[in-house]
Amino acid sequence: MMNFRKTLLGATMLMGIGATQAHAQDAAPQATEDGASNEIVVTATRRATSLQDVPINISAVGQEQLNRQRIDDVRDIADFTPGITISDTGPGATGTIVLRGLNASDTSATGASYDDALGVYLGEVPIYYDFKMLDIERVETLLGPQGTLYGLGTLAGAIRNIPNRPQLSDYQAEAHGRVYAKDHSGDTGYQIDGMINIPIVKDHVAFRSATGYYFDPGFIDYPLLLQKPGVSLPQPSGPVSVTPAAYDANLFKREDLNFERTFTTRNQLLFQLNEDLKVNFTYAYQRTKTDGGQYNSNGVLGTGKYESAGRYAEPVDRHAHLGSMEINANLGGIADLVSTTAYTKVHNERISDNTDLLLDLDYGYETFPAFSSWNESQDERKQFNQEVRLVSRHGGPFSWVLGGFYNQQKLQRDYIEHVPNHPWVPFGTQPNPDEVEYASYVNSKVTEKAIFGEGTFRVSPQWQVTAGARYFGYNSRIAGALVVPLIGDPVSPYDLPAAGGTAKKTGWVWKFNSSYNITPDVMIYGTYSKGYRIGGPNSVAPCPNPLPNDPDGDMINNTQLPCGLPNEIQYGPDTTKNAEIGIRTQLFDRKLTFNFNVFQIKWDGIQVSSATLNGIVGITVNGGKAKSEGFETSFQLKPVDGLSIQGTYSYVNARLTEDVPGNIPVNSPAGVYPSVPVKLDALSGDRLPGSAKNSGSLGATYTMPFMDGSLVGDWTATYRGNVVTRLGWDRAFGDKLPGYVLHRASLFYETDKYSIGLFANNIFDKYAVASVSNDRSRVGLNDGVVLRYYKLNVINPRTFGLEARIKY
Repeated sequence: MMNFRKTLLGATMLMGIGATQAHAQDAAPQATEDGASNEIVVTATRRATSLQDVPINISAVGQEQLNRQRIDDVRDIADFTPGITISDTGPGATGTIVLRGLNASDTSATGASYDDALGVYLGEVPIYYDFKMLDIERVETLLGPQGTLYGLGTLAGAIRNIPNRPQLSDYQAEAHGRVYAKDHSGDTGYQIDGMINIPIVKDHVAFRSATGYYFDPGFIDYPLLLQKPGVSLPQPSGPVSVTPAAYDANLFKREDLNFERTFTTRNQLLFQLNEDLKVNFTYAYQRTKTDGGQYNSNGVLGTGKYESAGRYAEPVDRHAHLGSMEINANLGGIADLVSTTAYTKVHNERISDNTDLLLDLDYGYETFPAFSSWNESQDERKQFNQEVRLVSRHGGPFSWVLGGFYNQQKLQRDYIEHVPNHPWVPFGTQPNPDEVEYASYVNSKVTEKAIFGEGTFRVSPQWQVTAGARYFGYNSRIAGALVVPLIGDPVSPYDLPAAGGTAKKTGWVWKFNSSYNITPDVMIYGTYSKGYRIGGPNSVAPCPNPLPNDPDGDMINNTQLPCGLPNEIQYGPDTTKNAEIGIRTQLFDRKLTFNFNVFQIKWDGIQVSSATLNGIVGITVNGGKAKSEGFETSFQLKPVDGLSIQGTYSYVNARLTEDVPGNIPVNSPAGVYPSVPVKLDALSGDRLPGSAKNSGSLGATYTMPFMDGSLVGDWTATYRGNVVTRLGWDRAFGDKLPGYVLHRASLFYETDKYSIGLFANNIFDKYAVASVSNDRSRVGLNDGVVLRYYKLNVINPRTFGLEARIKY
């Protein structure tokens, strides 16, 4: 419960539309790596445009770099995109992604499986999920607010994974495999995947499928697992260490529990009546399983850098379904009609060690030597969205985009805490065979509707001006209930009447953008825009009214009952205003590509993590103002044939600009029990948590002819600067995590038909902490019981292996 919800916050989109008459969704083929013709074509402006001709801050990673750098999912993309910090928290969640520092919530060692400030797209469908990047043509990252042309969680930006589409004329097939070893792991990892493209009816019907299986061996051991929960002693020799005899009588060990087993598949069926009418159906499915977290316990009971002190294994089973239909139609040469209809479902099941939560709340459980607790949760998020837009293709100095957007998202969350073999259980509600200490459910529905438009006027061949707006409205409903069977409540929360509430809001966002081509290879651009993020429900059951043991009826005296007061079950929208100027250049006969931009984002009504008054359950609230400002730059240099040197760098200064009273929950006195939960003030000037001020990368790729193909050598170094773990970290018992540099390299022999080679990641086996769960006020002893609440998420150790790819 204290793993507070992460909200990654940002601002609206800076979209300018060029005068190209390419179809709205058809990208020109990506050219070869040679010479000046290797530009990536992107569709972020809803038109196919060369990356260097797009007058917004966008970066793109093409298929060749995705393969060469072994970018498997969204968690790997930050190393090659300025302005992003992503903490790889392991296979149990999508991960925590922060764009341009716009996040005000505590870091997490377990990551996030949903975020409503950031849009992660598969094709045209928004879904915050780490689908594997199999058969992906390119990844486009739009930094900054994207609210004019995009909806649903694009306050901080959007990451668009654009898949290769079915080909109507050619049979294609590809097989790919990888086998590798990982330091501090006892097993061998592997990946096997393939793609097939079949033209069923030449020029009219084609099918394309990409499917893969991933096994990562893991590297986090759990040496302190309980042999018999509720009977075995969690710390049989006291809070410092464990004797061999006490260990053998009570505990056991499992190794590499943060392994990953993932099956993924994406299947597309394309119908093309003619060049003016195309319909593409997509079904994607992915399932991931693991048995533990990617974190250590900071030395509790002698655990090491790659060991968790969890009393229970912590399995996660999550899967996602995505089905969509995309229609592209040319309406008489006037406009392209683009319609996307999609349904997605994401289901997560998780079991976690719950002991430290109950110890931290100081209910008295610590007086029972064999006490332990585990929780189980099931979250299911169903989403239906429909977008229809018209993109002009009539030519002339004026071009435009008009559209409508509808999205409905339903969440069902069930949560149960168990206290096995606890002597208090028989004094509560009977029968209670599952030894339930607490249970709750929440269901919510959020519906968003919007209309949007942008228009671009080309004043001259070199100068364009764009203006756009979006009118949005949403309504939110939440209902739920909770029970505490140990004090006489029913065992199931569904046996109680639901409590809840509703909220709604409407508003406008806007954007102004202009660009000027000084020469065909030098463009300057600027944008001023407003962004938004809708509000919604917190995943906490509403408090019963009246509260048990609340003689005053003020709803604030039962701090042991985890529930939300009426003002805590919903949170409102927040807004940003963003100003940005930038330059895109290609110099020296396009041997040097250099891009640079500076930005300032002002953020109001911040959605920030906090906690309920009763039970200290993590929730999102609104409050305060912040500012993020900085710059981002990238370059690629080709000094001689065969050699490419590329790099990125970003500086992001994100901080509060207004005090937020009573926002940061800590224990007082810190690390001492009994204690009481208090809330400290967040102060103007506090650095926003979860992102690096400084980050960058530098790499070189050299290609030389060899036999019937080429030898390709690649080396890349990536830098992530220090990160603070919470607002007011230095007074709120948080951390400033040190920065680190990682190195990766590969050497491959490549031909048109196959490639084979060696690779290594984290070459020098750097140990580093990427994020933290909870804070140091919850580190200490409670009646002689050492708390293990504080968790350090660690990066992957050295990995090296062999990889091969065959194309037909």
